[in-house]
Amino acid sequence: MAEKIKIIADSTCDLSPAIREKYNIEAHPFVVNLGDDSFQDGVDITTDDILKYYKTTGKLSKTAAAPPSEYEALFRRWTDEGYTVLFFTISKDFSSACENARIGAQELEGVYIIESANLSTGILLEVLAAADMIEAGMSAAEIAETVEKEIVPKVRTSFVIDTLEFLWKGGRCSGVAALGANLLKLKPCIEVVDGKMQVGKKYRGNIDKVVPQYISDRLAMTPNVVRRRVFITHTFEDRKPVEAALKQVRKTGLFDEVIETKAGCTVYSHCGPNTLGILYIEQ
Repeated sequence: MAEKIKIIADSTCDLSPAIREKYNIEAHPFVVNLGDDSFQDGVDITTDDILKYYKTTGKLSKTAAAPPSEYEALFRRWTDEGYTVLFFTISKDFSSACENARIGAQELEGVYIIESANLSTGILLEVLAAADMIEAGMSAAEIAETVEKEIVPKVRTSFVIDTLEFLWKGGRCSGVAALGANLLKLKPCIEVVDGKMQVGKKYRGNIDKVVPQYISDRLAMTPNVVRRRVFITHTFEDRKPVEAALKQVRKTGLFDEVIETKAGCTVYSHCGPNTLGILYIEQ
């Protein structure tokens, strides 16, 4: 009898409804707190709600992982149905989700916790690689090992950010750095390296002009990419820079599939509006 495998990821993977349906992937929501009010990422709160709250109060939303008991109930729901579970979490350096999920899985058999060392659709690249492996007939144990050893280290995640205010107020960069960048109208590239965020190249000028420079630079840095897919993930409301980015990436011919996704509440809480990233896997 063929092994039944269920892929679940926490909602920080920015899973779109179309991809969820196509690959039968479940997203487990992070908690998003606006003051004393709690919501579920991707369920009953949107990025518009976060921006409205910030403009009204001057305060940022806060995000939190589920407790171990909630993860245990989530996994048990599937293992009781005879499934083996592959669960993908945001980097352990960004959240307690991975540790909580591992605690929740301790009493269960057939649950593999995969720490993505990433965020946003950097996680989703790993998730979809696992889905491809299921389609190829690999076992859950083989998939978990392959993803951790061969996929996780090669995911390339970065974003160019219009304002450092959200990162600064969220405690992820110093006030001096934020002030300097804003005064000089710098747009920093934020990279995920070994599960941590770091500042890369700093661009100058309007974000619409910066985005194509950023994309060209990122693709030049990694000429040998996995062709299967690439994500353009963003928090823009204006379609023009997004459409321009999609056209630019498609024109390179480097990727078989160019997928656009809107970043969810967790990423938005830290990066704010007018953020755009290109995310792919290096060979």
